[in-house]
Amino acid sequence: MVNVLFAGGNGYTPEFSGGVQSSTHHLARQLQAAGHQPSVLAALFGGGFFGFKSRAKLKLSRQPAVIDDYPGYPVVRAWFPWEAAEFATRKLRPDVAVVQCHKSVPIGKALQACDVPLVVYLRNVEFHELGGDLRELTSARYIANSEFTARAYKHQFGIDSVVIPPTIDPVQYRTGSSKDFVTLINPYAEKGFEKAVAIAEQCPEIQFLFVESWKLDDDHRARIEKTIAPLKNVRLEGRTNDMKTVYGRTRILLAPSKWEEAWGRVASEAHCSGIPVVGSRRGGLPEAIGKGGIVLDYDAPLEDWVGAVRRLWSDKAHYQQLSEAAFEFSKRPQMQLDNQFALFLDTITEAAASSWDTRRAG
Repeated sequence: MVNVLFAGGNGYTPEFSGGVQSSTHHLARQLQAAGHQPSVLAALFGGGFFGFKSRAKLKLSRQPAVIDDYPGYPVVRAWFPWEAAEFATRKLRPDVAVVQCHKSVPIGKALQACDVPLVVYLRNVEFHELGGDLRELTSARYIANSEFTARAYKHQFGIDSVVIPPTIDPVQYRTGSSKDFVTLINPYAEKGFEKAVAIAEQCPEIQFLFVESWKLDDDHRARIEKTIAPLKNVRLEGRTNDMKTVYGRTRILLAPSKWEEAWGRVASEAHCSGIPVVGSRRGGLPEAIGKGGIVLDYDAPLEDWVGAVRRLWSDKAHYQQLSEAAFEFSKRPQMQLDNQFALFLDTITEAAASSWDTRRAG
């Protein structure tokens, strides 16, 4: 049995949800099913009823962190997770830590100081979020979520990575669809909100669905609602934990991101139901879309984007061809859960074994 601690400087369910949290939870469930013990070290946000209870527990305990098992395994939450690394190590006794995203360097250094072997899972190319230089994590091994991500970190830090795309459980996403909407998930500027609005303006005959993913604060939501108010063919919906309710109404997934996406999880989710994607040539998003959609330069003329959406919407033969391609692309070996998990488990167990051998030799 391997005791695996996933550690990062962002929040975790139920306080925060996103692609990283979804992928981490799925890996945790796979570990449990295989007889291993997952746990998480994350930031405490302190909002809502769950956050209020956690804040109260933290204050009463006089400890640097609180522990709950909300997702079905232990989660250590602290205002500053790197300051709770020793606490988490003492309570959970991990054999290896998988450090990812926000504040990876200070968290990794704190875990290194506790003699915990490290694997760093590189899930974006926002280098400033690392909180330092990865080369300070002298014994770490690396996993990247795309070839694009691996190349970016090789260029920046000279490190080599094992490439494992985000784990997608088809059972959680595969569904029949009424094909009512062109869907944009996560209506943020960096995700292409403005481009999606411009496309919708040019296609009044097509219904568009914008779905919240990253939590929208009240001001941001008000701005979005004001922007789409004149458009009778656009509706905004709140977050959901059941993405089948979204993909079950989606004909085309729109992903006009202007961000350097490390992958593009929503594209892989949509492919499970044979939903083709129209997305931008940014970062690792073309890897995720592949044969299952249409890739355009973000700065391509608006008429190119509109033309791609309109043709997929109205040309049945064209749609059927790309829908079948999307479904087949979802089944490629690189996205097979057993293959991904085996590679992940090999990487973390090798890291743990190597560290143990080093310590024993010393």
